[in-house]
Amino acid sequence: MSIRIDEDLGVHVRALELRTLRSEILAANLANEDTPGFQARDIDFAGEMRRLDDAFAAAGDSGGAAQLKYRVPTQPSQDGNTVELSVEQAAFAKNAMDFQTSLTFLSMKFRGLKQAIEGR
Repeated sequence: MSIRIDEDLGVHVRALELRTLRSEILAANLANEDTPGFQARDIDFAGEMRRLDDAFAAAGDSGGAAQLKYRVPTQPSQDGNTVELSVEQAAFAKNAMDFQTSLTFLSMKFRGLKQAIEGR
């Protein structure tokens, strides 16, 4: 009997990869807060997870690159920059908490697999 790690770990591995990508995107938005003409971007996490799950179920592959979307500002700046500091900081903090949650679930899965291997 073989263990299929991808199936045993569930969606948490894909969620961590997507959360990491989103962190990079949000960090780039924050870094370019004062760059004239910079367009803030993000991904639809739930939509991307559905797309990745469908691709994994259908072909067992990673599903390709995530679709980046431009963020629509509530108060655009005069220089064309669409980064809103409070929005980006809140999104980054929520993404960091969600990353930690996925990491905790993954850690629990590994602990369970370890106990199963040890026969406990």
